[in-house]
Amino acid sequence: MAWKAKHRFARISPRKVRLVVDLIRGRDVDEALNLLKFTPQRAASMVRKILTSAVANADEAEADTDLLYVQTAFVDEAPTMNRWRPKDRGRAFPIRKRNSHITVIVEQRGAGE
Repeated sequence: MAWKAKHRFARISPRKVRLVVDLIRGRDVDEALNLLKFTPQRAASMVRKILTSAVANADEAEADTDLLYVQTAFVDEAPTMNRWRPKDRGRAFPIRKRNSHITVIVEQRGAGE
């Protein structure tokens, strides 16, 4: 059995979040939480909250939280907000404010292996 948690429309570029998500994929939950706690990137706190939520979902279903590991963690691109910045001679320069959909799935060791 796997449990999922998502953060949709996170106001951070997917490229930045993928660096953090790649650190925790496949690790035990305790190890992943500890790693995220000491990772300096801004995305680490977002991913940590999502992972905590996934563990809480598993705990609600009465799973053994000591055996949980991060089965899958991925980041999809959400709709981009387009903004404009004035430039010289009346031109407009586009600014693309990117968003992310962050998904973390945890599973119990021994359940799917």
